[in-house]
Amino acid sequence: MRKYLLLFTILLLATSSFAQLKDFSYKFYGQIRTDLYYNSRANEETVDGLFYMYPKDKQYDADGKDLNSTANGSFYTLYTRLGVDVAGPKLGTAKTSAKVEVDFRGSGTTFSVVRLRHAYLNLDWGSSALLLGQTWHPLYGDVAPQILNLNMGAPFQPFSRAPQIRYRYKTGDVQITGAAIWQSQYLSQGPEGKSQKYIKNSCVPEIYAGIDYKSNAWLVGAGVELISLKPRTEAVVGDKVYKVDERVTSLSYEIHMKYSAEKWFVAAKSVLGSNLTQTSMLGGYGVKSTNERTGEQEYSPNRNSSSWVNIVYGKTWKPALFFGYMKNLGTSDEVTKMYGTGNNVDQLVSGSAELTYNVPHWKFGVEYNLTSAWYGSLDKSNGKVVDTHSISNNRIVATALFMF
Repeated sequence: MRKYLLLFTILLLATSSFAQLKDFSYKFYGQIRTDLYYNSRANEETVDGLFYMYPKDKQYDADGKDLNSTANGSFYTLYTRLGVDVAGPKLGTAKTSAKVEVDFRGSGTTFSVVRLRHAYLNLDWGSSALLLGQTWHPLYGDVAPQILNLNMGAPFQPFSRAPQIRYRYKTGDVQITGAAIWQSQYLSQGPEGKSQKYIKNSCVPEIYAGIDYKSNAWLVGAGVELISLKPRTEAVVGDKVYKVDERVTSLSYEIHMKYSAEKWFVAAKSVLGSNLTQTSMLGGYGVKSTNERTGEQEYSPNRNSSSWVNIVYGKTWKPALFFGYMKNLGTSDEVTKMYGTGNNVDQLVSGSAELTYNVPHWKFGVEYNLTSAWYGSLDKSNGKVVDTHSISNNRIVATALFMF
């Protein structure tokens, strides 16, 4: 509690000092959020179940009973947030602004501690803008589902906030985006699990380029992403260690649309992803060859197709539906083993229905979600998953928010 009070005090003092500076203005905002959830079985998840992904496969005990069939649930306030938007004096002809936003989710297995969500500065010349700092990954972008689950549609929807240099140019109803992206809290998978070292040793940032058409209530766009990682810099063969030069490079593609009117919200996105584990999606890469003397490996990226659609209607009372589908498309080459997330999953299907009550500063809602995962074994000839069986989880989420 002392940490929270200290942070609150610092933010107030900082924003008060901004008010005393010429040509500065600020907006202090935040939310108090509570989440109550129930699952019918164990799941792949983070934040002790708040960030939900998909149900775990069966795991049998000595009597043949499924260890993962136990129900679970809890109640949290970890997604309470504080933030400040700052508008500063012009820098040349550019309008300047900045944002800092934190919550109390923590990271890894350390929860209920302050975590940085957004921290960036922005220079806006009207038809173009340059952003420097951490914010939403461009694959998350301006199109995301309106649902109560905190995963915001992951692993069907890319989900990540990342340090980046982003440039946008607008002409008429068309907006072009280019970004160079690094990793901080959301990391790629590899031989050592999740780690920042794969992109750090690569010395090549993740690259995104996209185009959007915005007119009235419509937004339609597409993007392409490139990521190039170095899985290892050394390999052990017997009792010898060798320096190796390994790299795995892959391309991903996405299309998206959104219709947002007074009472209707309809959005959809489809991603042909390759090694997008840093965006909370399934995938990775497989080993296609190994140098017998040095242990140096060559890799083949895994490809996944993910799509979702979200329909919301209303103003005060808002019923909503969400559907998501993911298919594992395998690798282009024969592989011996895989690194990544969910490489034993052939497909995922998810559907949810929710109802929220919305008035100024308040939101109350309940959501039911059914997700099924098809597990199987790796076909090393193409990296696909075969001999599958399905596992399902029923999830209920109840949420109350006070926004200020």
